[in-house]
Amino acid sequence: MDRIPVTPREDWRATALEHGFTFHSPENDPYWNESAYYRFTLAQIENDLEDPAETLEQMCFEIVDAALRSEEMMTKLAIPRAHWDLVADSWAKQHRNLYGRMDFAYNGEGPAKLYEYNADTPTSLYETAIFQWIWLEQAGERNLIPTGGDQFNSLHEKLIAAFANFGITGKLHLACASGSEEDWGTIEYLEDCAQQAGVSTKKLEMEEIGLANTGQFTDLDDEPIATLFKLYPWEWLLREDFADNIAGSRCQMIEPAWKSILSNKGLMALLWDRFPGHPNLLASYFADDPRARDMEGSYVRKPIYSREGWNVEIVDQGQPADPIAHEKAMTGPYGEEGSIVQAFHPLPDFTGRRPMCGVWMVASEPAGMCIREDGNLITTDDAHFIPHVIAD
Repeated sequence: MDRIPVTPREDWRATALEHGFTFHSPENDPYWNESAYYRFTLAQIENDLEDPAETLEQMCFEIVDAALRSEEMMTKLAIPRAHWDLVADSWAKQHRNLYGRMDFAYNGEGPAKLYEYNADTPTSLYETAIFQWIWLEQAGERNLIPTGGDQFNSLHEKLIAAFANFGITGKLHLACASGSEEDWGTIEYLEDCAQQAGVSTKKLEMEEIGLANTGQFTDLDDEPIATLFKLYPWEWLLREDFADNIAGSRCQMIEPAWKSILSNKGLMALLWDRFPGHPNLLASYFADDPRARDMEGSYVRKPIYSREGWNVEIVDQGQPADPIAHEKAMTGPYGEEGSIVQAFHPLPDFTGRRPMCGVWMVASEPAGMCIREDGNLITTDDAHFIPHVIAD
């Protein structure tokens, strides 16, 4: 695994606009960064990232099954008790899942270490599946990368196939919260995948969903919503009045409610408890577990519900290890529901840049990879997206 500096395409912004990638530079700060790429061998991808992700997915299924049989585990995950039956019913009926992203620390030598599983509402999807691939093709044509370079990237094809396998006979509604260009771009991309699978679609914002006298959810045209892809996290949804109507709405949710067990950093503590010493896991405990107090040296404290690095803190010998991260940890909105502590395993350092390898799962199969690169030990919303190449 190497970080290779490379000349950016002079027309990359125009190319992004041509392909609908409008959120590449929020507030004029480039999020997409092609001034470098990461080079992997095929063996590194297959043996150190793809195979472990597939194994970990099956381990996660064991956790879901165990959690639904355990009041203690569901309580520790802070899933509202009023909706435990909803979660259990979605698992018992084997409601299909669409996608997720496992985030690994990896330096080119195995084993990769799983930091967390973004199993419900991960973004960086379009840029992984489409724009990263366009870069690969054009960079190859312009001799910017090795001849014959490939990519761990079957994401687009697998998303289309997954939508086709859902068996959606009516219309698929896709919704996200208002105000996020990135979220809306993700919704538009997934709509395109669904349409290529032959599914009729309609977009709207979560705030525009209504409720009919029949108990069904409706859109702005009073059309019933039978299948809903929601780019809106379960931990938010299950705490809103809206959630009381889900069970009786006859609406198929994508992601299904059982994903609420996996889209939770408490998952890492449950995985370690069930599979202690697994080479792709880091020692993790709920913060109120007596074993957490026995962790020596450096560790990371993470709220079970946290996003974009907020309220995540590295602790070294009992003291904050990163002043910048400490400030973000103290001012963020997360932590009320509980936290985990996880053994500290730093991201690799490539001349001051620290890449996080995100392995995408589609219908529970590995489907591609994105790399988000930050200058800090904690990956935040300031991270850059860096393309990758497979070249032996």
